[in-house]
Parts: sequence; structure tokens; C-alpha cells
Amino acid sequence: MSRLPHVGRIAGIDFGTVRIGVAITDPNQTMASPLEIYHRKTLALEEAYFLNLTRREQLVGYVVGLPVHLDGNSSRISVLAEEFGKWLAMTTKVPVVWFDERFTSHAASELIAGAKLTSKRRKALLDKLAAQVLLSAFLDSPRDHPAAIKSIED
Repeated sequence: MSRLPHVGRIAGIDFGTVRIGVAITDPNQTMASPLEIYHRKTLALEEAYFLNLTRREQLVGYVVGLPVHLDGNSSRISVLAEEFGKWLAMTTKVPVVWFDERFTSHAASELIAGAKLTSKRRKALLDKLAAQVLLSAFLDSPRDHPAAIKSIED
């Protein structure tokens, strides 16, 4: 079962080793909006960024995308995403869950397919939109009987 409160802002994280896409919900968790891209640097800067984000947006939890293979097995990046989620929970002191993100990047690509953007701009927008798609899917999921949600306590 999801360990996130049903009221209050939640951030969605499209985890990457270079960039992290961030989306956020409204306080009633009815909709998700793309927020920003965090370009990864040092662990100390990441800690400062996520502590500030948690405080600034008054976050009550995080949903980290878990990039598993199509057959549901873990991938190298999904192991890193799980480690990141554990670090994020320990650092920010708010609950973190993982959510299956197998099709979020594809869905985000579809959203911007017709846009006339440079490759650099498209890549930056893609991470934010993938985080939004992930967070929207989480909000639309049956959170009391979630097959694709994994709590940090699991």
C-alpha cells in the first residue's frame, strides 16, 4: 500500500544519472505539472537541492520512477533509482515510493512530437514531462491496491 499522504504536494521524479526531471502536484493531488530539471552534480549539491525543494514546495512525499524492463525485471538503472529513493527519504525525511515508469518517456515523447524544438530543448523538456506523466499515472492509480507502487518499507 502507498505510504504517501492523500493530501499535500507530492513531487514526481524521473530519475537519471545526468538529469532528474521533477513534477509536482497541487495540494489536493488532483493534477500534476512539470516543474524543473535538476542537472546532477555533487552529492552535497543534490542534498541541498532536494532539501530546498521539499521545504519550498512543502512536499509531503516523493514518487520516484522505477525503470524496469518490459517483463517487470529490474534493470541496472532501476537499482540506482531504488538507491536514490532510499537516499531521498533519508535526506528529506518525507515518504518515498517507487512507481513503474516503463512507458513514461515514450508518452512524454509523444506529447512533444510535433513541437518545433531544438534537440537540446526537446531533451530538457522530455525529462520534466516524463516526471509529469509518471506523477499523473500515480495519481490515477488505485493507491489502496497498487500493483505498480513499491514503498520504501517493502
